[in-house]
Amino acid sequence: MEETATPSGKRHLMAAAANSASALHDCGAPSPEGEGLTYSVVVPFYNEAEAVEELYRRVTAVMDGIGKPYEMIFVDDGSKDETAAVLGRIAEADARVTFVELRRNFGQTPALAAGFDHSRGEIVIAMDGDLQHAPEDIPAMLKPLEEDGYDLVSGWRKRRVDNFLIRRLPSLVANRMMSKLSGVKIHDFGTTFKVYRRDLLQHIKLYGELHRFIPALASAVGARMCEVPIQNIVRPKGKSNYGIGRTLRVAMDLLTVKFLIQYFTRPLHFMGVPALISFIVGFGIEVAIIIEKATSREGWNHFHVTQVRGPLMMIGIFLMLAAGLLLVAGLLGELIVRTYYESQGKHIYYVRKVWKKIKN
Repeated sequence: MEETATPSGKRHLMAAAANSASALHDCGAPSPEGEGLTYSVVVPFYNEAEAVEELYRRVTAVMDGIGKPYEMIFVDDGSKDETAAVLGRIAEADARVTFVELRRNFGQTPALAAGFDHSRGEIVIAMDGDLQHAPEDIPAMLKPLEEDGYDLVSGWRKRRVDNFLIRRLPSLVANRMMSKLSGVKIHDFGTTFKVYRRDLLQHIKLYGELHRFIPALASAVGARMCEVPIQNIVRPKGKSNYGIGRTLRVAMDLLTVKFLIQYFTRPLHFMGVPALISFIVGFGIEVAIIIEKATSREGWNHFHVTQVRGPLMMIGIFLMLAAGLLLVAGLLGELIVRTYYESQGKHIYYVRKVWKKIKN
């Protein structure tokens, strides 16, 4: 039995269970602040049993070569193969490894979030566990962040080796759409291989499948970021867990990200424009029908609007009602945003540093 402290200050006993992947110390909650840890390497796994040990050896070799204190956070996202068992053995043998086993398959975004939550290093390195990301690229990824002051360094798979129709073409389209809508000028949003400063991650909350949009979310809090070309390796073992359906989910998430970046603190502006357009069109239709009735040769009393322009009139009424509903939704959004910020003491701005000269 071993004892450890949780962030709340309470102490919990961590018991080892024999002959299973959970034969590790069950922390239950994220670890306390790291004791001088410089790096945290976060890797989510899903059915990657064949790749785990090789990835571990290569990451360890690279990080040992850097020569600064580090840890590895390995997250099993409900794998159905022996991934959890292999990760469990590694974590038992190496105190630098924290193994987080999720109860079921939640998806890559929650798995990454779990890794971030349990990490303690000042700099967090995230990468996939399928060996398509080369750990040997880590030093090149760290250089701009440590020497040039960037908050986020994103990998750029400049020379893709994936199938063109299934992976590369949808990725190209999605990346261009994300860059256009978010205003972030990078080429490769989708890669997990990124390096972050810890204080940046504290401002980014991940939900759904938004890990692909971290650069866009980071730009909303004023992060400085750049790209570094990385290797894109043919998957050496196992089979891909991604398909064409992912592209459709990305397209749906684009609207969410656009709203979060530009309209989160002013939802009425988001609803107001379509509401105004809807009202103008609807009102214009009704005015046109009235003018047509007033100028009709049949006379005002003999021009039956419901018979001649019934469907058009209903469309006009529907558009004006829709405008009213959009405005109400925008106003409710304004109230919710204010409640969100004020109830939690949050600010609508993010501070990088505060400089003040101290008088002698």
